[in-house]
Amino acid sequence: MDVSSAMYNVDPATGQRAYLSVGSSALPSIYFLFCVVYAALAAGWVSILLRKRTAVFRIHYFMLAVLVLKGFNLLAEAEDKSYIERTGTAHGWDVLFYIFSFLKGISLFTLIVLIGTGWSFLKPYLADREKKVLMVVIPQIFLLVDVVCCCAILFPIVWSIKNLREAARSDGKAAVNLMKLTLFRQYYVVVICYIYFTRVVVYALVTITSYRYLWTSVVAGEIATLAFYVFTGYRFRPEVHNPYFAIDDDEEEAAAEALKLDDEFEL
Repeated sequence: MDVSSAMYNVDPATGQRAYLSVGSSALPSIYFLFCVVYAALAAGWVSILLRKRTAVFRIHYFMLAVLVLKGFNLLAEAEDKSYIERTGTAHGWDVLFYIFSFLKGISLFTLIVLIGTGWSFLKPYLADREKKVLMVVIPQIFLLVDVVCCCAILFPIVWSIKNLREAARSDGKAAVNLMKLTLFRQYYVVVICYIYFTRVVVYALVTITSYRYLWTSVVAGEIATLAFYVFTGYRFRPEVHNPYFAIDDDEEEAAAEALKLDDEFEL
């Protein structure tokens, strides 16, 4: 014999079936809300690019692409969960979700690597070892082994920090390089915190939270991701009057002394 079974909740107000669990029933609205937030961020980023055209690099357009892909990923996820809630099946929305998840993952890891190497900001090219990191990161994402990628993307940032330290001692622009060095160190710390939060803290929330509040882990992960996107955009936004080129003699001498006292920075 053929047996069909279905698990669902009944909405007491409307009497309709809801196929999502109690802890997941809020996810369609949550994903759609974050989609709207990223759409607003993308619109704001486009406005910045238009107002500061002379200071825009290619990587700024890549940042816009990452925002757009993230927005589409959230929209597909919202529709997927909404359709499952009403019908019990995804009906193809899960395919779009996985496609945009794949593209978003590739673009985000690639962006972190490009920023970490200083591409477009500090130099218009990638060194051989930096290209190898990209060649490792992309296939690993394809195999869904993103933990390896999370570790691999940290190396280009460390290399940039090391190169800036060496340049600061040799090219006579201590203040400029010290500012860049500080910026990349801050970004290195933020990347580590973001990876730790989304891979450890969010997973911990899933395991310890009551089934009624499983949506809180999704909110925590999305807020962390949003904060990381905002920080990246703010710290590496296009600037017409670059503060790196407005250094006086006193700042240069102070930076040179700071570099002498600075301890070695290693991974």
